Amino acid sequence: MKNARMTKYYGKIPKPSMETSSNPSNTNETNKRSREEVELSEDEIVGDPALRKPINDYSVNIREEVRRRYITKGACQPKGQIFPTTKICGHMRKFHEKWFGDFDWLEYSASKDAAFCLWCYLFPTGNKHGDDVFINHGFRNWKKACESFRDHEGGSNSRHNHARVQFELFKDQRHNVNNMWSQHTKQDEIDCRIRLTAVADVIRFLLKQGLAFRGHDESTTSNNRGNFLELVKWYCEHNDEVNKVLNLKVPGNHQLTSPKIQKEIVNACATEVRNIIVNEVKGKFFSILIDESRDCSIKEQMAMVLRYVDDGGEVIERFVGVVHVTDTCASSLKSAIDNFFAKHGLTMSRVRGQGYDGASNMRGELNGLKQKILDENKYAFYIHCFAHQLQLVVVATSSEDASERFD
Repeated sequence: MKNARMTKYYGKIPKPSMETSSNPSNTNETNKRSREEVELSEDEIVGDPALRKPINDYSVNIREEVRRRYITKGACQPKGQIFPTTKICGHMRKFHEKWFGDFDWLEYSASKDAAFCLWCYLFPTGNKHGDDVFINHGFRNWKKACESFRDHEGGSNSRHNHARVQFELFKDQRHNVNNMWSQHTKQDEIDCRIRLTAVADVIRFLLKQGLAFRGHDESTTSNNRGNFLELVKWYCEHNDEVNKVLNLKVPGNHQLTSPKIQKEIVNACATEVRNIIVNEVKGKFFSILIDESRDCSIKEQMAMVLRYVDDGGEVIERFVGVVHVTDTCASSLKSAIDNFFAKHGLTMSRVRGQGYDGASNMRGELNGLKQKILDENKYAFYIHCFAHQLQLVVVATSSEDASERFD
């Protein structure tokens, strides 16, 4: 009877079959699924706090990386934005930008017009109702905002203060690096810096020239291992200092030439370039140019370009990235633009122009992307992309009889 009750609640543990344990393909599939489950994409780091996935919903294998990326990006504190007003107790009230200076943990969600706490989101320590408001639902009572913010901070034993301590300890990465380097000599640190600088120089060159990194065959017996590895090899042959700390001179797991390391350095370069562009745009009026298409893996993606006038009076157009979207309907594209703006501290109120192709989802008068942005900012005038107009002209002209065109 006792065994029957245990079986009812816990069930029997199935015995592993000989076929499963002896088949290496099943093991490979399991490992592949495990890697896919813990893979973290750049699109998952959302700027708007109301649209974020709860931190505890991430796999424990990538939770630390999620925290690290949000801390690196910083709190969502849009500057220069026109905050909407809400009628509270007979008076029109709104969020104030000056609160960011008083509460460095404070975040603002443009999609929900609400305030959130970055520290409590990253390091939740309980489900107290007041804390839950600043993590999941958002705070909107602007009449008693400062008073409520201080109540949320509480005393030394408050949940917010515990989250603050964890935030500061997690942020102190340099301390952990020192502990790690204390086990090595000063020369090891110098060699690693030379190695990293050389690899970064090669990556910057390939990025500037727009060349591919990987090769079809990157094995040690290959005659051409791809642009990246071949250029690293050439660098070593022409620089004795680099040659001493690369290739066969160091362990294979410390070469800094793996595809994962390449992608991390490329993403770091992209982030630095994008930050420079965004800093040039901040405080200025600008226009957005959007186009959507599918990539080779049949995933929908949206390319974004910012057009603005720099301090010298020159018109500048800068490509700022490709964003993957679930589909190309106007709502999905508008949501992707809002997330990009929130992530980089831009505001829709500074947009003065928008340029797309003539598709209905882009220039529709009722539910197109153009109209959704105009509903939010009436000064964001729409202009049909000249490149697409030229394409339409060429297609229409080429469809006519050639003899009629040259008569």
